[in-house]
Amino acid sequence: MPRQPVTLSFRPLLVLLARARALLLPQGVLDALRQAALCLVVYEAYSLVRGAVWNQDITAFNNARTVISFERGLHLFFEPSVQTWTASKHWLIVILDWLYINSQFSIAMVVLTFIYLRHNRSFYFVRNMFLVAMLLALIGYIIFPTAPPRMFPEWGFRDTVSQLTGIPPENPTVNAIFNPYAAVPSMHIAFALMLAGSLSRLTKRRVVKALCWLWPPLILWTVIATGNHFWFDAFWGVVVAAGAAWGAARMAALRPHAWAFWPRTAEAPA
Repeated sequence: MPRQPVTLSFRPLLVLLARARALLLPQGVLDALRQAALCLVVYEAYSLVRGAVWNQDITAFNNARTVISFERGLHLFFEPSVQTWTASKHWLIVILDWLYINSQFSIAMVVLTFIYLRHNRSFYFVRNMFLVAMLLALIGYIIFPTAPPRMFPEWGFRDTVSQLTGIPPENPTVNAIFNPYAAVPSMHIAFALMLAGSLSRLTKRRVVKALCWLWPPLILWTVIATGNHFWFDAFWGVVVAAGAAWGAARMAALRPHAWAFWPRTAEAPA
């Protein structure tokens, strides 16, 4: 009986590769590289401009004392008590120190990547929102440079992040972590709100929505317990997040098919 010729079919492999490409590169290689480069360049520029407040020591400390006086006048100067209670539990303060170090960049980048890959149509609205937020923050840093609570040991504050890492905050190489005199607004809070708001809109599950909105209160506790922000700073972080959402919505009106959170039709994003 003659042998039947063996034929190899690459169709299943090609289908698998096509699905993987659609999952990992929903808009193609060039768009993925463009978005990654844009986010990194803007964040680095934001960090460099933010570093310009290094030389405003006197103004930054005076502004921080003004914040303390304002909070005391409202009988809401509770930050030292929050930090003292949290720091009394070593395991807890270590977790919050880790969150403070990673939440504004590392965790935010992971979430933005997830949105880009799994909810690509909404990514461009979220991206624009973050760009507007960083621009608003830079304006705040220039107008109102403010020293963080950890620089006021006379009020009972400690620098728990430095104690964990062993790196002094005055080291300029760790500017991205310690955010020296750029406390107002708190971008940890702004980022947390924008991420929570975006993710909660992208899910229909109530449990997931609730978990998303637990993130901003956790970050609020984190920035206060680590001695890096007053609640006053957090309030302005909320204002920045709201302003950024408004700004992204106005930008979406210019290109509703590409920059809206829910684009109506597919259009090449930019």
